[in-house]
Amino acid sequence: MALVTCDLCDAHPDAVRVLDLPLRDYGGRRAFAGTISTVLALEDNSRVREAVAEPGLGRVLVVDGGGSTRRAMLGDQLAALAVANGWAGVVVHGVIRDSEAIGRMDLGVKALGTVPLKTDKRGQGVRDVPVTFGSVTLRPGDWLAADADGVVVADHALA
Repeated sequence: MALVTCDLCDAHPDAVRVLDLPLRDYGGRRAFAGTISTVLALEDNSRVREAVAEPGLGRVLVVDGGGSTRRAMLGDQLAALAVANGWAGVVVHGVIRDSEAIGRMDLGVKALGTVPLKTDKRGQGVRDVPVTFGSVTLRPGDWLAADADGVVVADHALA
């Protein structure tokens, strides 16, 4: 049975937090869910590369890029690495690049938009810390479900 964010909101109104952002779908997998891992970094995707190089185990990587639209926090090479390592999806509070290639991959990807410019690699940013955007705090270990209607977050997996 596929998880549907609208149904989760109806069935668990006190358990879900709804991300209030106009995120767009870019990945080949339109609906995805999993335990959250986070990256907090501005215009430097070094920590994103570290994360997707590790076993994803069906998790969702949440990247807080500060909402910047100047540099892409995810491109086709990192998305392919995420697929190869078993990540369910990536949610970016920022932008991505290589959207056509990412759209052919079995990976959920949501972002604010696209830009062709890659990031500088300065080794900046932190991993697995709480991040807040879209009126929601997302913590490592929380559970996230996403589909065409949006993104919901809960303290634990919902059915």
